[in-house]
Amino acid sequence: MRSFGQPLGEHIGVMPCKAWQQAFHPLLAPGARNYWKSHNFTALSDAAIDTLIQYAGTLPTPQCEIFLGRLGAKASGVAPSATAYPHRNALYALNVHARWEDPAEDAKCVAWARDFFSAAAPYAAGGVYINFLTQDEQNRIAEAYGENYERLARIKAKYDPRNLFRCNQNIRPAPGAGVARSTAGAD
Repeated sequence: MRSFGQPLGEHIGVMPCKAWQQAFHPLLAPGARNYWKSHNFTALSDAAIDTLIQYAGTLPTPQCEIFLGRLGAKASGVAPSATAYPHRNALYALNVHARWEDPAEDAKCVAWARDFFSAAAPYAAGGVYINFLTQDEQNRIAEAYGENYERLARIKAKYDPRNLFRCNQNIRPAPGAGVARSTAGAD
């Protein structure tokens, strides 16, 4: 990576989970407008890299970025069904992040992110990291959890059948999977 030229910044190395969760806080500062799309990749083909380079050359504002995180290592050694996150074969997470401040740039910046996302799709492995989904991607929540989604929906039905905890990328409780409530001792 370092052989490409003089880096403007470097984020290579082991990162504790808490630091990873906080890494994007500066990008989401109050007043900034943000829109992102994301893919997982099991490999980066020449065509995928060409697409990255093409869109890196057309950033609609200086605040936009293309985040390509390296995954794998110990995370890939966990069974896909052991946790909620199943995409243990993913080696890269791509986050296309449009960021701007002027509402007049909304259409331009959102279009850039969506176009890049579509152009990268043929090279992606499927799956996505749940925290990289936006509100307009409710249809991708099941994709984020893959084979684990149905199990998680059953668990949600058992512990949160009324869907109280829904202010996130929501897993809806599985219909008819809730625990029957006992009426013993009720007056």
